[in-house]
Amino acid sequence: MHLYGLLLLSLSFWTSHSVFKIPLKMFAGKFNASVQLDLRPLRKNASAVESGLSLASDPAGIVNFLDMISNLKGDSGRGYYMQMAIGTPGQTLNILVDTGSSNFAVAAEAHPYIIHYFNRALSSTYQSSGSGVAVKYTQGEWEGELGTDRITIPQGPSGTITINIAAIISSEGFFLPGINWQGILGLAYPLLARPGPSVEPFFNSVVRQTSIPDVFSLQMCGAGVSASTTADPAGGSLIMGGVEPTLYRGSVWYTPVLEEWYYQVEVLKLEVGAQNLNLDCKEYNSDKAIVDSGTTLLRLPGIVFSAVVEAIMQTSLIKDFSAGFFDGTKLACWMRGESPWRLFPKISIYLRAMNTSQSFRITILPQLYVQPVTSIDGTLDCFRFGISHSANGLVIGATVMEGFYVIFDRAQKRVGFAVSTCAENGDVPFAEIAGPFLAEGATSDCTSGVSVREPVMWVIAFGLMGICALVLIVLLILLILPCRRYRDGEITDESSLVRHRIK
Repeated sequence: MHLYGLLLLSLSFWTSHSVFKIPLKMFAGKFNASVQLDLRPLRKNASAVESGLSLASDPAGIVNFLDMISNLKGDSGRGYYMQMAIGTPGQTLNILVDTGSSNFAVAAEAHPYIIHYFNRALSSTYQSSGSGVAVKYTQGEWEGELGTDRITIPQGPSGTITINIAAIISSEGFFLPGINWQGILGLAYPLLARPGPSVEPFFNSVVRQTSIPDVFSLQMCGAGVSASTTADPAGGSLIMGGVEPTLYRGSVWYTPVLEEWYYQVEVLKLEVGAQNLNLDCKEYNSDKAIVDSGTTLLRLPGIVFSAVVEAIMQTSLIKDFSAGFFDGTKLACWMRGESPWRLFPKISIYLRAMNTSQSFRITILPQLYVQPVTSIDGTLDCFRFGISHSANGLVIGATVMEGFYVIFDRAQKRVGFAVSTCAENGDVPFAEIAGPFLAEGATSDCTSGVSVREPVMWVIAFGLMGICALVLIVLLILLILPCRRYRDGEITDESSLVRHRIK
């Protein structure tokens, strides 16, 4: 995953006066070209829900989906988080929701960018395993110790749950300025857990201990909300145990989960402004295509990203547009009150349906990928491009997910999409879904030839290391025996390359 995959941008400093003094290059007409603001350093770094009855609440009272509505806060710029009480007595922390990783990890030491942290010494139920753990995301990393403790979720399944917890001792590029969360909730499969799949992930523990269905669903309501606004985060809902029908409109379309590590899906094609990019479908899945709430943007493999940008530039109504907007180094600004979204095309992603000879498409309007960031002098509204280049696969991140109610049906190995009730303005939705369509190249596998998944690579790597170690041990014995026959002590530590390689 990712985060980064956590790709969480801290944008609060954009309200400083230094930003206001940055000159703008003005073009004729209504468009004001990109602000000459270098965004590269940043890389290191709800609407009301319709009332109604839940159709799938548990009669035993373990889950009540209506109680879980609006249990998330945050936005795509800083991530979506939920409140939990950790330990005994409970210590309240905000935990980032991430479907692109599998560890439950919380800050266990003070950090300049966070207000609270989990004090292990104050919890009578915390038990350390005595072993360390380290996790790297697409952006950011942390190290800590593994342990177990109890948690309760005020707006989640009832009762106390014992989970594996990683206490974060040190981190780099993980906690960022402007965030309001102190830990991460990895909701992916055990194969991504660190240091290995024997560390049971959070949701696996919840399902096992509460017997709720092995399903969760996610609504993220930050579409069209400026990520520089900190007073009232947009929020959303994480429904654990099923699907809440008041959070979506129309039909739900499901796509198979190809591999149970990330939520890996199969993308068949992309369209920009209803025009097919006409790329080999393997390009969309190189080296994988995943659904990841912990990634801020829609991330595309290099060839796909270039094709999308070229198609947008050809299709949009903007001429002489700065390339810096598309590579993420500049913001584009318009006079306040002018809408830039009418100038950009829709973007559609075709996913293979459960009937593998069919596909369906999820479509995002420009309101989702041309994202408001900040205003300047009260006269300009500035936006960023919600799509970026990726070196490790296609990632359906918050840019797309904010338009949909996304269902992670682990029991049936599928991910579902339906139009979200909170991604709209004046009853006009920011997303669309349609199907079925005949799956182009339905008999072919668009994922064949992509990189071997990471856990399999580990197995291969460790197997090769074991073989090499065995061979080197034999060589070591052969080297030592002759030396002892002729002169003791000839093989010294300095010359024993074999020994160092074994390490």
